[in-house]
Amino acid sequence: MDTDERRLRVGVFGVGSLGQWHARIYSELPQTELCGVYDANPDQARTIAERYDTRAFESAEALAACIEAASVVVPTHLHCEVGVALIRRGLHLLIEKPLAKSLQEAETLVAESERAGIILQVGHVERFNPVITYLESNLTQPRFIEALRLAPYPPRRPGLHPRGTEVGVVLDLMIHDLEIIQHLVQSPVCDIRAVGASVLSAGEDIANARLAFENGCVANLTASRVSREPLRKIRVFEPDTYVSLDYQAQSGHLMRKAGEQIETIDLPIEKAEPLLRELHDFSECVLHGRPPAVGGAQAFEALKLAMSIRQYIQEGGS
Repeated sequence: MDTDERRLRVGVFGVGSLGQWHARIYSELPQTELCGVYDANPDQARTIAERYDTRAFESAEALAACIEAASVVVPTHLHCEVGVALIRRGLHLLIEKPLAKSLQEAETLVAESERAGIILQVGHVERFNPVITYLESNLTQPRFIEALRLAPYPPRRPGLHPRGTEVGVVLDLMIHDLEIIQHLVQSPVCDIRAVGASVLSAGEDIANARLAFENGCVANLTASRVSREPLRKIRVFEPDTYVSLDYQAQSGHLMRKAGEQIETIDLPIEKAEPLLRELHDFSECVLHGRPPAVGGAQAFEALKLAMSIRQYIQEGGS
């Protein structure tokens, strides 16, 4: 069979609130064959397997033996343990963000993937949002960036923490915008200022960070998971131009100087499902041997910056 026609044998480890959507998309993509799923909750694994006409495996090892690539959608503190075991079996991986719970574990995952020569992609799904595709194609000289990411507190789950709250909001939500801003600015951070507060969880539930970059750009980021309404927006200011983009609506407008006036232009953004685009990209990277948009090295840098912000918050700005 020609390489372009070959279907990639994939599996999903962890099919809870997010992993089940990985399973759904793999079952629909023409270039992937969803060979099975595994979850620590066997009933959940069987439910998702039946829904998407695949097999629920009783062990992670058994699923790993049948596939070439996988999504790892388990709690963050298990990313390193599960990821390293699968990498050593030669599997190409998409690990959900954040890459790991610590920089040491993230370094281990990156080193293991490089040693094994496998593709390690990290689930910074907003990179595949059409609004970011627009920015990548049209941004020239960002001078100030404002990112706002608000969400309601996740619902309680019997016997489990609310989803995502095993880490603070910086690692849970703000890290999306940190990775995107690093990608757009392409300059080292030279100064960090941050504040945060815990409301319902052990970690910070609200956080604000101000970042200064060596090239002169400044970014202001706010993240909250105790908001009444969800909101995900990014605003980018360039000389004589201002762009406002809405991740949820996948829409935006541009304001720019036109003589003595300010004109507003609605942007032509074609809507698409970011997770579908992300998993399509991952499978194409594996099938054709090209590097992913957000590999282990990029995800490590985003995690490193997020950890610096958390440390600043925990130390009270000292």
